[in-house]
Amino acid sequence: MRSFLEKFFHLRESNTTVRTEVIGGLTTFMTMAYIIFVNPAMISQTGIDFGSAMMATCIAAAVATLIMGLYANYPIAQAPGMGENAFFTYTVCLTMGISWPVALGCVFIEGLIFMILTVTRLRQRLIDAIPVSLRYGTACGIGFLIAFIGLIDAGIVVAHPSTIVSLGDVVNPATVLSVFGLIVTGVMLVKEIRGAMLWGILLTTALGVLMGLVKYQGLVSWPPSMAPTFMKMDVAGALRLGLFSIVFIFLFMDIFDTVGTLAGVSEIGGFMKGGKLPRAGRAMMSDAVGTCVGAMCGTPTVTSYIESASGIASGARTGLASVVTAAAFLAALFFSPLIKMIGGGYTTAAGAVLHPVTAPALIIVGSMMLRSVSRIEWKDYTESIAAFLVIVIMPFTFSIATGIAFGFIAYAALKLLTGRGREVSWLVYFLAVLFILRFIYLKAM
Repeated sequence: MRSFLEKFFHLRESNTTVRTEVIGGLTTFMTMAYIIFVNPAMISQTGIDFGSAMMATCIAAAVATLIMGLYANYPIAQAPGMGENAFFTYTVCLTMGISWPVALGCVFIEGLIFMILTVTRLRQRLIDAIPVSLRYGTACGIGFLIAFIGLIDAGIVVAHPSTIVSLGDVVNPATVLSVFGLIVTGVMLVKEIRGAMLWGILLTTALGVLMGLVKYQGLVSWPPSMAPTFMKMDVAGALRLGLFSIVFIFLFMDIFDTVGTLAGVSEIGGFMKGGKLPRAGRAMMSDAVGTCVGAMCGTPTVTSYIESASGIASGARTGLASVVTAAAFLAALFFSPLIKMIGGGYTTAAGAVLHPVTAPALIIVGSMMLRSVSRIEWKDYTESIAAFLVIVIMPFTFSIATGIAFGFIAYAALKLLTGRGREVSWLVYFLAVLFILRFIYLKAM
């Protein structure tokens, strides 16, 4: 079996081992396990059954991630996107009053369009067209965003009415637990201990149990029924109502969240070859298929997850790690009490929901992704200003797509207005115009 795995996933060529890939796959799963509970909690506000939504989340994530591993051979996990499920819930269903079956119909149509774009290789050209400075900026921006999420999950950063954000209650037991995890994981990384991220999560969980912050809720439970949502998407209704603008926004968010995440995570993993991502079309096809499967099961758009960087930081370099992550998502259907214990939230006295166990991993991964900042041409302002906008706008707007949008617009404008327009691909100008139109359209909504 080991020999088969080494040949199929090219482990030796990637300078990795089965053990390292397993650890990396589990680490990625641990850092994104929260989606199993967060996604159902959000989309259930539209009327979708919570248990069915949880099933849909796990199955869609498992299918997409498995395709990523077996077909594209990358250690990049997939699951319903946080930005997309927020748009699905709060804008499409709750604000516009569209029923969740029709909204899922829009998602399914978007997934089909995504497949067509992937087959025609247009999406791969999108990745290839990203300027080097924007690619490095994307990696750094995602790093800041991951770290920002981790700091919020740890309770170190909190909202403030005057300063927008401020220092949280650092003596709160949950925050203390996160700081412990941060230090322990950091020490193990310095000591070059294999699987430092995963060991850090497990040790933090153990201490959390002793502190009474992480509660043991059982080990095994029977999966809930998926009947309330399975194949309930209303494609005909979406077409009948002419909801093409909603389909376009889902598609737009999906494309650039995926492109941005693939570019950023691939930069960290060293997957880029000559400035391009090999097998990019295959990687993006897993996203498209996952989106269609998710809509059929009962969850919105599936996309690549920036938390995959945690597994890559643990040493994962091939699709074997994704296979492990996919298996963990399927296992989560039967071990939901245990997964909830690790990836679940802790509610403070002030009502804030923290994730003290997984927060340290996100903060550390964020720091690792800033390595690319030194590779940006800071002396060339047509490159550096656009890259800087990507870096700061991603965390400040909590959106990968928005950061990329500002970067493309600034890059195209600076090159064009300084007489260096020929240095830029026509696709960059085309995307910059589309981004401008996107902002105008969202404003109009």
